[in-house]
Amino acid sequence: MASTIRVRATSSGETTEVQVLIQHPMDSGFVKNTKGETIPPHFIQQLTFEHDGKNVFAADWGGGISKDPYVKFAFKGAKKGDELKISWVDSKGATDTTTAKIQ
Repeated sequence: MASTIRVRATSSGETTEVQVLIQHPMDSGFVKNTKGETIPPHFIQQLTFEHDGKNVFAADWGGGISKDPYVKFAFKGAKKGDELKISWVDSKGATDTTTAKIQ
C-alpha cells in the first residue's frame, strides 16, 4: 500500500523547510452521514518528525483538524541528503511512516 504521507523537504543554508500533506479522513465524531447517522471519530492523534534520531517536530492532535491535513515548518541542523522520518498514529490505532531525503 502506498504511503498516505507526501513530503517535500528542502535545505537552504542552515534552515530546512518541510511541507507535508497527509491523506486521512480526520472525522471529528460530530458529523452525520447521508442517512443521519453519526460518523465515529477517526483522526490522527500523534504526528512526529525525526531527523538523525531526534524529534524535530511533534504534534498531539484532536478531532478539530481538517481532512487531509497540511503541515509546514522549518528547523535547523540538517543538510542535503539527510533523511527525515515522518510518522502518525490515529485514534483507531492505524499508523503510517515514511522517510524522505532532504533536497
